[in-house]
Amino acid sequence: MTSPTAVPAYAAPAPKAPLERTTIARRPVGEHDVLIDIKYAGICHSDIHQVQEGWGTGIFPMVPGHEIAGVVSEVGPGVTKYSVGDHVGVGCFVDSCRACEYCEQGLEQYCVNGSTATYNGRDKNGDPTYGGYSTHLVVDENYAVRIPEGLGLDEAAPLLCAGITTYSPLRHWNAGPGKKVAVIGLGGLGHMAVKIAHAMGAEVTVLSQSLRKKDDGLRLGADHYYATSDEATFTELRARFDLIVSTVSAPLPIDAYLRLLKVDGAFVNVGAPEEPNSVNMFSLIAGRKTLAGSAIGGIAETQEMLDFCAEHRIGAEIELIGAQQINEAYERVQSSDVRYRFVIDTATI
Repeated sequence: MTSPTAVPAYAAPAPKAPLERTTIARRPVGEHDVLIDIKYAGICHSDIHQVQEGWGTGIFPMVPGHEIAGVVSEVGPGVTKYSVGDHVGVGCFVDSCRACEYCEQGLEQYCVNGSTATYNGRDKNGDPTYGGYSTHLVVDENYAVRIPEGLGLDEAAPLLCAGITTYSPLRHWNAGPGKKVAVIGLGGLGHMAVKIAHAMGAEVTVLSQSLRKKDDGLRLGADHYYATSDEATFTELRARFDLIVSTVSAPLPIDAYLRLLKVDGAFVNVGAPEEPNSVNMFSLIAGRKTLAGSAIGGIAETQEMLDFCAEHRIGAEIELIGAQQINEAYERVQSSDVRYRFVIDTATI
């Protein structure tokens, strides 16, 4: 791939429009680039938010997908990290400024000058970026990660967003033995949070609207499972948790959840509702509690997460689909009708 090449992809031609097959141009393989033959791409709820412009104006046509797993098929002359045939992944960003204090700390996701989103963004030349609902991707070697042996590429793809999005706050807030962790929601993010928190050694509780997925939650590693539609839950669990991780993308009664924290406990939001939430400051003051957010992870931490998941034999629970099923999958995600991540077989694009 020595010149821009048109490759197949699925794109939304306009806001809220169904995705359709098209072609896009990928840049030539540069000095430090790798060409990835994409094998699988996860469908994240954030793909739907962005196609529907729920988080603001988008760039169209839009090729979503930031849960990308594939095989290196070409490397630039200056590449040292990867070789042809390596299994690699790409997550939510494909570049950053590389010079600010956060990039230098390996926190590229918090780049002061803004990291370059894998899709619905613009690269340093001002060209739009296109994501993983495609057959190929060219990316700088420093923004790809190695998928270890023992992780299937299909089950690994969702780890590039759902996995790191939950691993990062669990690690940062020291989930582990002796800690009581609650996970709000058992969906694409939530099921990974349960698996990872359990593997870290924490006591894990799922807080879900109903008990419909209780058997799954316990199978995935939860010790307890409660329905938040039952008002008794908020009485019984008062001052119970060291850490609550909210994985849902809908507004919540945050004050009620803050009362479930111990003194010095933290409520960390990794879901991104389209509507704002409100909180009574006394809910934080009473108990020296922390209300926080967390966004994915840097490249080094993403690699750490993948190695952790391989060591503990953790992959995503997936439903593999063909590209022709993407629009149906979007509808099912919005209806919470997936257990627990749709993954596109890109050979069908």
